[in-house]
Parts: sequence; C-alpha cells; structure tokens
Amino acid sequence: MKPACKICTKEHETTFGGANRCGLHGSIKKQINPMKKLLFYFTAIALLFTGCGEDDYIPGQGSGGVGGNELPEKVEGRVVLAYVTYYGSAIPDPSHLTHLNYAFAEPYMADGEYKGLGLQGNETRFQQIVNLKKTNPNLKISIAFTNAKEDARGGCFSALAKSDVYRKAFAADCKAFLAKWNIDGIDMDWEFPGLSWSGDANAYDRAVDVQNHILLMRELRETLGSRYLLTYAGYCMDKTAVSGGFQYIDIAGVAPYVDFVNIMTYDLDAGDEGGDHQSALNDPSAYSDCTRAVQAYLNAGMPANKLVLGIPFYGRISFSASPGAINYNKIIQLGSGYKIDNWDEAASVPYVTYNGQYYCGYDNAKSIAIKGEWLLEKGMKGMMFWDYDGDDSDGTLRKAVWKATMKK
Repeated sequence: MKPACKICTKEHETTFGGANRCGLHGSIKKQINPMKKLLFYFTAIALLFTGCGEDDYIPGQGSGGVGGNELPEKVEGRVVLAYVTYYGSAIPDPSHLTHLNYAFAEPYMADGEYKGLGLQGNETRFQQIVNLKKTNPNLKISIAFTNAKEDARGGCFSALAKSDVYRKAFAADCKAFLAKWNIDGIDMDWEFPGLSWSGDANAYDRAVDVQNHILLMRELRETLGSRYLLTYAGYCMDKTAVSGGFQYIDIAGVAPYVDFVNIMTYDLDAGDEGGDHQSALNDPSAYSDCTRAVQAYLNAGMPANKLVLGIPFYGRISFSASPGAINYNKIIQLGSGYKIDNWDEAASVPYVTYNGQYYCGYDNAKSIAIKGEWLLEKGMKGMMFWDYDGDDSDGTLRKAVWKATMKK
C-alpha cells in the first residue's frame, strides 16, 4: 500500500518514495532543493532495479502463527490490515487481521486501448490467500491494483483514466473479478497521478491525471456499490501544483467515494546521509512524518475515521544504495557491530546503529504501541502494515499492531 514499489519490491521501493513523495527521496536532506531531490530519486530507481535480488525487502521471511490468548478482542469498526505480496512466501494467520490486501493486480493497455486486467504472479498464490476466508470468514480481502510497472503493452492508469469508456470497462472488470473470487474490495495504488517513477513522459499527464483519478474512483464506487470496499494507498501529502498541472491525489476529491485510506507513513526518509527516520511520529528534520502526513488528510477534509496509519515491517537503510531495506526479522538477527532498539524519544521510534553510526530506522512493538495510542486519540480507524513477510516467527509486530489498534 505501499516501502518500495508495491509491485516487485524494487519497483515497490520506487513507488513508495521519491523527492516528491513519502518515500524514495531517500537520504535527501531538508536543505536540498526539490529538483536535486527528484534527480536523486530517479538515480535511486535505477539502482533499485539493478540490485533487486540483493534487497532483503523483496524476499522477506515466512512468519509463524500468532498466539491469541493474550491479545484483546476485536473492536468493531477498527482496522488491522496486512498487505500480502504475490512474491512473498508466508501464508498469513488471519485470526488477528480484519483486512488483507493482496498485491498486486494491474490493468493492461495496448496501443492506447484498455485490454482488461490480471493478477501479477502465480494464481495459485492468490488462491491460497483467498482460502484464508475459510479460516476467518470475517476477513475482508481486497485486491490491490498498481500501475508502477507501466506495462510494456502500452500505458496504464493515466491512459485508462482519460476515457470514460475505459473507466467504465475497468470498473466492470473489477466487479466481475471480485465476484469470481468471492472477495471483498478494490484497493487502488496509482502512484501517482501526475508523475511517473520511470521518467516516461508518456505515462502521465499533469494537466488531467489528478481530476481523472477522481473520475475513476467515482466510477468504481458507482459500479461496486456499497457491497464492496473501495480504498487506496495514500501519499503523505495532498495534491500539489506543479508546472503543467498537479500531481499526487486530491484528498477531498476522492473522499466521498472511499471507505478508508491506507496512508503510506513509511519511507518518509532514509538514514544514509544523516539519520532521519523513515516512519517517525514526529521528526521535523525528515521529509515527512506520521503527524504531518495525517494532518494533511485532516486539513483536506478527510474524516479521521477513514484514516489508517501505515506501519513498516522493515527498516529503511537507503534509497540510493544496496541493500536499501532490511526486514524486521533480519534486523533482530543483526550481529557484530550492530546495535538494535536504540530509541529516539522525540521521534518515538527505534533505530539501528552500525559501529556507532546510524544504519536504519524501523518500527518495533514499543513504537507501534505509541502510534496506536496517538491514532486512537485522533479517532482514526486503525493500522495497516507492509508487509506480512517482514515479521518474525513469533508475530511480534503483528501482535503489537493488533494490541495497539484494539486497545479499549
């Protein structure tokens, strides 16, 4: 929803950050101008693609079951949502999840024409995830759609959303997909209207993308009706005026059509040039933080009870070097020279040092508990995390998310 490119980690990493977003601007410091940030970001993308196999963020680690006796009961209306990837290996324990988003599916365009939609990866993997509803019939499963690959067959969301005919066709295909698989919703992950992480100028249109995104979300809501969920992965800020138009998502424009927003409050900075945290509750020196990101939605008029806070199950090392990220289950195994669970009192997050130097920022059970108390005081809906495979075999972070969200 959400680290890296929600497509294939490396692409995911390109999707979740950047000089202009809550992520892959990486280690860019506050004093660096926006154009330099953008240049840095695209350099990071190239490195991420070439180093895909070296980043712990991609393969992840399988996670064991979660014991439930010590965990609080579900509070109706609150959300604990896991992103589960097509390239992951873990089969989630659904007993302490309310929602699960499967990443990803994508629309197909060829020669400027919409050709339908399809899953990324192996359909067998998706069926295994859908079967979790047999264990937990109350689990809500959504399929997350991405455009970050910018399919080689031609175009993606930008081209699709320009046509009323294609918007209607895509929405109808989404509804048919949900009915076929007997799942519960659509999670839109257009990252983002008005820009392209690939740098392909034909893949976006700043003059119309932001408005067309609203039209696409409206079409989805009208087609899906109230039976199905409609959510989206949200950036850390509202739409922004740029040369030639706008970029990012018009928060107020889509608010009437969505059930809730999964705010990607991670990859908000990286530590390889100074130690800014990627998911701090408060960190004025970082590109963004949870407090500023959530406030952007509230300022735009999105109700607090439609806001879901994102939690990373990985540490962000860099956006410009490999490895760029490390799963939580690897962090706790770091050996000589590393010190984990350092604590930044002001930012309310832990971090790792290597030979005394800042290595990466991440979240642990303590920071999740603090964020949970903070978001419940604001009347927010809950937490989501990217991604399930990053947790340890004891389910430490999943348990922490459930406890924090369901606290009475």
